[in-house]
Amino acid sequence: MSSAIFGNSFVFENVYIQSVGTTAGIVEHQGPLGHYFDKHYPDHYHHQKSYEQAEIEMLKDAILLCLKKGKVKKEDIDLYFGGDLNNQITACYYYASHLYKPFIGLYSACSTIGLALANASIMIENHNIHSAIACTVSHNATAERQFRYPLEYGIQRKETMTFTATGSCAVYLSCKVSKVKIESITLVKVIDYDQYDANDMGRAMAPAALDTYLQHMKDLKRDGTYYDLILTGDLSNYGKKIMKDLLKEENQKYNEYDDCGCLLYDITQNIYQGGSGPVCNALVSFGYIYQMILKGKYKRVLVLATGALLNPVIKNYLFLVFVMVMYWRVFHELFIIIFILWFCLCYSTINLRIYKINTGAYYL
Repeated sequence: MSSAIFGNSFVFENVYIQSVGTTAGIVEHQGPLGHYFDKHYPDHYHHQKSYEQAEIEMLKDAILLCLKKGKVKKEDIDLYFGGDLNNQITACYYYASHLYKPFIGLYSACSTIGLALANASIMIENHNIHSAIACTVSHNATAERQFRYPLEYGIQRKETMTFTATGSCAVYLSCKVSKVKIESITLVKVIDYDQYDANDMGRAMAPAALDTYLQHMKDLKRDGTYYDLILTGDLSNYGKKIMKDLLKEENQKYNEYDDCGCLLYDITQNIYQGGSGPVCNALVSFGYIYQMILKGKYKRVLVLATGALLNPVIKNYLFLVFVMVMYWRVFHELFIIIFILWFCLCYSTINLRIYKINTGAYYL
């Protein structure tokens, strides 16, 4: 049957989780949830030559673990959905060439796993496909280079910063009945409160998380007490406090609320406000919470996938233009000084020469 639509929400009857594969970095393994993940690595390179190759390796291992536990081959999957934080979704597309099946690349920042699950679930429910794998991957070193500064720079981190999680997660979905079902999804709008600090994502994402929560409850005519646990993606400690205040202002009641960025790491680890990144949500939701559902601790869990839309290209371009203008001003003044000296020298020998200076324009 087709998925029922209620406002911005879709309700499913035939979308089930068959298996999950998770891989984690060394810092994530050392955290309080480390023993719930299927595989971890001894260092940040994972026996590879670069961080990018390590990221591809983590994704490969997560998908293969997921397939193995689901007792299927990669060729048996109808469609793969996934994304990462690199330009052009590099890590996912590099490994996609080894899957020999269609792969749809998605980008939704730290909420990528949610977008992948939503697309896969809609297509399975509407009988477009029978099975799919939703996956994501992130690496702290590649993400820092992409959106902030390379780790080698040793930049001093702000108090409000989060720590991009290293790891990967793959979720195998199909219409075959299993113990855990994806019952509904809610697709909502981008919320922008004019927060421009890439080092303070919790403040930017909390209002969006609240909007998603309120839209979900409105569409499906529920309240927070319907769920055993409400989980946000990566608001971190700072953002979690804001979210609690916003829920209180809206007079919202709930049984239990937590944030994946707060659960993934221990307070003694040097990760500032908590975890972030696409795999932060994925590792906690499907490495830990999924197992708790299987054990019966939770029956209904609402996951609010959160993500901050950063654009380093525009920011870096404007910065580069500013630097170029400053350099022009400096060298322009230097040129004037040199020209005056040269003119005096030429005038004293009654040998005046005139030069025409051509300038070039650079489009970056």
